[in-house]
Amino acid sequence: MKMAILGAGTIGHKMATTVNRMEKVALHAVASRSLAKAKEFANTHSIPKAYGSYEEMLKDPDVDLVYVCTPHSHHWEHMKLALEHGRHVLCEKAFTVNAAQAREVLDLGKQKGLLVAEAIWTRYLPMRTVLDQILARRVIGEVRTLTANLAYPVSRVERMWNPELAAGTLLDLSVYTINFAMMVFGNRIETIDGVCTWTETGVDESNSITLTWEGGKMATLHASMLSVGNRRGALFGTKGYIEFDNINNCEGIRVYDKEYTLIETYRPFKQITGFEFQVEACRRAIEEGKTECEQMPHSEILAVMNVMDELRRRWNLVYPMEE
Repeated sequence: MKMAILGAGTIGHKMATTVNRMEKVALHAVASRSLAKAKEFANTHSIPKAYGSYEEMLKDPDVDLVYVCTPHSHHWEHMKLALEHGRHVLCEKAFTVNAAQAREVLDLGKQKGLLVAEAIWTRYLPMRTVLDQILARRVIGEVRTLTANLAYPVSRVERMWNPELAAGTLLDLSVYTINFAMMVFGNRIETIDGVCTWTETGVDESNSITLTWEGGKMATLHASMLSVGNRRGALFGTKGYIEFDNINNCEGIRVYDKEYTLIETYRPFKQITGFEFQVEACRRAIEEGKTECEQMPHSEILAVMNVMDELRRRWNLVYPMEE
């Protein structure tokens, strides 16, 4: 499978480094709004073709899968452009600015018979399967509550503070905590609540989110662009609890019984960067003629976007492109 990168930013470099070490996927092209930047990116990662226009790259008949890693504000536009040119798409989180945009893109993908996937890498990591297996064995009984936090001091990065880029902690960091909770409790959320503090530019800088499910199951989630967080998740059950180190890329899982005794420990699998699992999932899905990845189906993409839409409605956080 030949892959192209649309957007030559930092995360694009991480993806390029990853794909260059994979066996069944090859980097074919990169596109940037600046041809010079695209050529520099291509030289760095030994990519055959560099384009100074997204549309020009998408016309390249050898491109199979396009990885979209432009700012959130442009995902909708760039995914539609790729799909209209007949290219399968893997798009960075947050998938779009809002659920309406997400539905439009997903519907277009189905009409075209093309794969549309969200690059929320935590959904594809092997440690996600390990957690599923632990929960299926009911080692800690029934999980009743969970917590998760993700915080990095990144407030000076433009994508975090500029409303024109659909900035803020919610779409950039909280998307991980929300996904973590939904991977445990599912997407049939009953209530959504939350509070946030604000940047001078009018986007959320720190937030606290509370979600509930049928039967009183609850998730308490925290994210911030201001501080260093421990990135931990914790699941609390009727017979014990689980500590999950780094919800962004699991570094270990510890299981405790109701006497607070450590009874099971799991270490992460060997990986390139962790990005390879979502790419491989896309490769297999395309090979099988699917329009979505089972690890992050379209229904889950929409469910996450709906949660974030509701939180922004409560906070009266509207981006310029939505007005």
